[in-house]
Amino acid sequence: MSPIKSICVYCGSGFGDEPVFAENAAALGRTMAEEGISLVYGGGNVGLMGTVAKAVLDHGGYVTGIIPDFLKSREKLLDAVQETIVVPDMHTRKRLMFEKADAFVALPGGIGTLEELVEQMTWAQLGRHTKPILMLNTNGFWKPLLSLFAHMREQGFIRPGLELNYLVAEQVEDVIPMLEASVRRTRLVENVDLIETKF
Repeated sequence: MSPIKSICVYCGSGFGDEPVFAENAAALGRTMAEEGISLVYGGGNVGLMGTVAKAVLDHGGYVTGIIPDFLKSREKLLDAVQETIVVPDMHTRKRLMFEKADAFVALPGGIGTLEELVEQMTWAQLGRHTKPILMLNTNGFWKPLLSLFAHMREQGFIRPGLELNYLVAEQVEDVIPMLEASVRRTRLVENVDLIETKF
C-alpha cells in the first residue's frame, strides 16, 4: 500500500520543444493511475498539464483540478476530471493544491512552474511541511536550477541548517518509488522524535 494517496504535479501549459516532455507527462499520469494515486493539478486542458491529467483519466485515475476564475478561458478547463475547484485567485489555488497533496512533482515548465516549485521548497526550508518535492529532470531540464542552488550554497545563502530538501529523478519510472521512500524515511524520523519526546 503506497504511503502517498495524491501528488500535486506542477508543469507547463505548453508542450516545450522536445516530444519526450509530453511522453514523460503521459507516462507519469498512467503510472499514478495504476498505483491508485490521485492527481492534483492546475485544472487546465493544455500543454503538459492537460497531458498528465488526461493520462490519469484514461487509465481510471482520479483528478482534482484547481483553477483561478481568470484562467478558465485561457487554460481551457478539462471537463472530464472528477473534481474541479474554481478559486478567486492564485494564492487560494496554491494553498488548496498544497493541502490536497501528499507530495509534489515538477515536470518541465515555465516561470509559473518554477514559482510553484520554489515556493514549496521555501515552505519546507522554513519547517512548514515535510512533504517530498521532486523534479523530473527530463533531458537535463532542471540542471540550470540545480546549478543555481549550488551557487547559492557556495555564496553562503543556503546555510547549514537551512538546506533545501528535494529529490531529482532522471527517469519517469523512478518518480513514485523515490517519493514513497522519502515519505517512509520522514515518518521514521518523525516517529523517533515523538518517542524521544514522550520518554
